[in-house]
Amino acid sequence: MSKFYNPERSYDLYDPQSKAPYKLSRYKIEQFISCPFCFYLDIRFGIAVPPLFPLTLNVAVDKLLKKEFDIYRARGLSHPAMKRFKIGAVPFQHPKINEWRNPKVGIRFHHQLTNFIIYGGVDDVWINPRNELIIVDYKATSKNSVLSIDADWQKIYKRQIEVYQWLFRQNGFKVSRIGYFVYCNARTDKEVFDAKLEFDIQIIPYEGDDSWVEGILLKIKKYLLEDKIPPSSENCDFCQYRQIVKKWVSQFKLKFKKAGLKDSGPGDVCAKLL
Repeated sequence: MSKFYNPERSYDLYDPQSKAPYKLSRYKIEQFISCPFCFYLDIRFGIAVPPLFPLTLNVAVDKLLKKEFDIYRARGLSHPAMKRFKIGAVPFQHPKINEWRNPKVGIRFHHQLTNFIIYGGVDDVWINPRNELIIVDYKATSKNSVLSIDADWQKIYKRQIEVYQWLFRQNGFKVSRIGYFVYCNARTDKEVFDAKLEFDIQIIPYEGDDSWVEGILLKIKKYLLEDKIPPSSENCDFCQYRQIVKKWVSQFKLKFKKAGLKDSGPGDVCAKLL
């Protein structure tokens, strides 16, 4: 078994009979939106989908950006990129900034109606002259085309910022509707690599709307209280994989039966029929 994957987790499960608050991350909310079936198996039974392998280059860019913006945070000054894109703000100084950026702790709020503790690790927070907090998300990519956040799959990024906006508002902060994506685009037009990557930084504004968050939390609670697995999403790659494997294994078993062979498992089915 891969050290990155535990297919039968026995911890962090939701118990409908428990009165204790349940911690629900921003990531898990997105998982529910993507596929209620996979979400339910994960939260109720500990059967999680295989994780993506760590994107170490993206993690490195994220870490370096935080270090760089922290220099200007300590000085109370705007970062040069903020000035270049005419953003009237400075990195927000707060005793909990590192706690908010820690994905295992994050900014959190106890939602009484569901008894969920919602949390998530934000990349950065800025503040404008109106004392409004600005939620910021770092992204790293390498594209020759113009950067945007208009692709259908980038709705995930937008919901990410909106959940953070909601969390800060629930914690009593005044939050701007405008958030920003700090996009670092690795250049591939250099003559030589020379053991280093060069990035162009673009800051893309996004006007968030967190009005959907409350409703989705209530919907998640409803599903988790039921002893019935919800339907899968038509767009879920994991569910499509499960369904096609189930289909082909059934066909192999049928061929085995017709051939008069003993069924000793899908592996033998494949080996003897191919």
